[in-house]
Formats: sequence, C-alpha cells, structure tokens
Amino acid sequence: MPPPAPRNPVRDAISSVAVLSLLAGVYFLDPDTSLQEVRKAGTLRACVPETYPPLVTNSPDRPGIDIELLREIAKGIGVELALTRVPAMGQDFNPRNWRITRAQCQALAGGVVDSPLTRSFLDTAGPHAETGWAIVSKVPIADIARKRATALPGVSGLDRLALTQALRAASATAALAPNADAFAAAIRDGRADFGVTERLNAQRIAADNTWSVDWMPGDLPRYSVVFGLWKGDLTLKRAIVRQMERMKADGTQAAILSRYLGGPKTASAQ
Repeated sequence: MPPPAPRNPVRDAISSVAVLSLLAGVYFLDPDTSLQEVRKAGTLRACVPETYPPLVTNSPDRPGIDIELLREIAKGIGVELALTRVPAMGQDFNPRNWRITRAQCQALAGGVVDSPLTRSFLDTAGPHAETGWAIVSKVPIADIARKRATALPGVSGLDRLALTQALRAASATAALAPNADAFAAAIRDGRADFGVTERLNAQRIAADNTWSVDWMPGDLPRYSVVFGLWKGDLTLKRAIVRQMERMKADGTQAAILSRYLGGPKTASAQ
C-alpha cells in the first residue's frame, strides 16, 4: 500500500478559503424583492375567478370572503388591492389550466386549494377555510340512503364522479339544479330531502335559510382553501402570513367568515 500523499498547506488553505467564500456568498445573498416590488408599485395584484360565491362575488357591498381578506392584507402591507378576473379559474383545481403568469398577478385567490397538485406549481399561504362536498337540509340528516337530492355542482372543481358514485352507493336519487335559487327552492318545497353542493356555498345557502349543513358522508376528499403565490416570493409570502395571523388574532378573519357563512345548524351540533 503506497504511503499517503504529503499534505500541501498552500493548496489546503486555498480550498478552505474557497469553501468559506461560497458559504458566505450564500449567507449574504439578497432576499427576493417580491414584497419590495409590491410596495414600490403601491399595489397588490390578485387573480380571481369572475365569480365563485362566497369566496368571490360581483357585489360591491359583499365582494366575497377572499376579496375582503385580500383587502385587509393589502391594507396591512400598506398598498392597494387590484383584481384581475380570470374566467378559467374556478373551473377546476388545477392551477396549470388557468394559464396565469407573474405579469398578471402576485397572488391567486377564489378557489385555490392546498393540494399536492397546487403545491407542485404554486406556493400557498393560509388556510382560511375548508371545502369539499356538503349536504344542506331543513333538519340534520343522519343517513342519506334512498333519499331524494338536488345537486348544484356549480363551477367548483370538486370531483363530480366521486359524488355520483357516493350517491349511487347510498341508493339516493339526484336531480341537477340550474342555480342556487332552484337548489334552495327544491329543498324548501320538499321536492328534495337534501341538497348537495360545494361546502362554502352550502354554508351560505344554509345560513340564509337557517337550515342544517354537514359534510357529505363517505370517503370524499376535503381541501383547505388558501391563497396561491409564486414559488420563490418568500418576502411577500411572509408579509401575507403575518397579516393573516394578525387578522386571526384580532378577530377580523372570523368576522369576515361569519358575515358570509353565518352560523347554520350542523348535524354534529344536534
């Protein structure tokens, strides 16, 4: 076995300096400028669907949960909120299909859910609500077996096939409702024993009518509702997270959610 090569002090010193220089360079890298750019422009630009009640609406007085939260976030950062309405948003939960770019907005809202698919494309901040399929009824329903339903899929990207399979498994019949008014009327008039729709929409309809709302029974997925951000915009994300923590602590978030979702009865509360 040959003897080990003699150490070269000069070479070792040069190698050590190179490694230390690399580490120092990484440590002292400038942070991203995403928050700085928002403050410089004086505007937080957000992409949202045309409508996705109760997260996004077209009502000036009640613009939607996500819009009100974003306004509070922008105010806390010290800027104005500017909205870009994107028709493709809300049609499904795959943000790649929305064809949105950094040039359009710095944040995405109104139906962004925390899922592996979303996180493969976007960073997220939140959550501030939860969604999935839910049932609405005049009184809590423990079992939907062999009952009549009215269904309002709306524009949500929830899995309709999974819903159909769950209704079939329960031998429940379902008729599609063309809009929220027809959905509520079918329940009110007794033509349907219950209605099934996206959870936040279900809570809004239930609150308006003082009805019951609960999750659709079965092993159907649920998702946290979040704000989408571009990967790498860490300073902007931290600022948004700080504002959301502040709103949660001072009751602003709860007040906004209550204004749209109210306090409907739930089966678990009975």
